[in-house]
Amino acid sequence: MANAGLQLLGFALACLGWIGFIVCIAIPQWKMSSFAGDAIITAQITYEGLWMSCVMQSTGQMQCKSFDSLLKLDSTIQATRALMICGILVGFFAMCIAAVGMKCLTCLQDDEVKKAKVGVVGGALFIVAGLCVLIATAWYGDKIAKDFYNMFTPTNSKYEFGPALFIGWAGAALAIIGGALLCCSCPRKETSYPPPRGYNKSAPPAGKDYV
Repeated sequence: MANAGLQLLGFALACLGWIGFIVCIAIPQWKMSSFAGDAIITAQITYEGLWMSCVMQSTGQMQCKSFDSLLKLDSTIQATRALMICGILVGFFAMCIAAVGMKCLTCLQDDEVKKAKVGVVGGALFIVAGLCVLIATAWYGDKIAKDFYNMFTPTNSKYEFGPALFIGWAGAALAIIGGALLCCSCPRKETSYPPPRGYNKSAPPAGKDYV
């Protein structure tokens, strides 16, 4: 039962991480305008994500504009998009496969070893999905940091980390931890011993005949 509870905990954490992937890729707050420097402008805040850029006024009104051309986008955004989509797709398949391998469900109940192996495969896919999202968010965040500390970048063009990056990092951590817990349900190999040899009691023992 403890193993089943650990498996259920891993599945729940991994699913929460996968939901974090979707929230991360959907919201535009991947980077936000920085107020570092002498000239601080608080009238509006600029956000930029993978699909659109938004401007929030001091009144709370937000106006967003989608990116027009895919080919004009920076290579970092294109690669981040691809990794995030791969992470979401792999996470979806991992969730379906891991659900089949859950001990609390009746799927593949006749073969416990195969059921446990299916759960391990789902956990491994969750780890791959988490790594995809972790690489994507870390790559995007590294570009933000390099542009921020670049002396040739104008002060009013500097950005800081947005909430989407933190959501992505948290989701990736949950998916990796949950996948690792699912992999812990791998069945142990049982040592098989050969059956004991029987002795034929009906046959008389071989001996020498003495005259």
